[in-house]
Amino acid sequence: MKQKITESSIQLFEKKGFKETSIQDIVESLGVTKGTFYYYFSSKEELLMDIHLQFINELLRHQEVILSDEEKSCKSKLYDIIFMLIKSIKKQGSSAKIFNRELQNLKDESVSKIIPKRDQFRYNMEEIIRDGIYKGEFRSDLNPSIVTFGILGMTNWSYYWFQPFGDISDQEVSEIFVEMVLRGIGVE
Repeated sequence: MKQKITESSIQLFEKKGFKETSIQDIVESLGVTKGTFYYYFSSKEELLMDIHLQFINELLRHQEVILSDEEKSCKSKLYDIIFMLIKSIKKQGSSAKIFNRELQNLKDESVSKIIPKRDQFRYNMEEIIRDGIYKGEFRSDLNPSIVTFGILGMTNWSYYWFQPFGDISDQEVSEIFVEMVLRGIGVE
């Protein structure tokens, strides 16, 4: 039931927004009582925190698997992380939107638990860029932090426009993004 509450809430938060969705809306969508909700969550904010933690923890787990493969080049790891982020839209697009849009609705105490995890994901990606520069796979004249923010900006915004079951696949989008990052879009 806890997972059903979470899944229904994710859909409602995506559609109506966190503030506009009441606990009554959540329980009515499932045909349960508020008592059922409060059995699993002490508040709507705790539920939002749970959604945030589930999302970022899963991304970090997948990212760690990619990073741990010492046989892969930095370019391959970069592609794998971008592909993982784009591919996750099929499964977690709504959670990603909530993760990126609703952080301001968490209390400072909750935010202080989420921000370090978000930062860790970014630092891990930045380390790939730095390592790739060191190994000669990436240009050394660009700031690794800004490159990382640019990549995350592209991929995070994709949750708002990418249609996983549309004309272009998650793999094709990932390949285009990696080509843009590695080669730019200018004609030589």
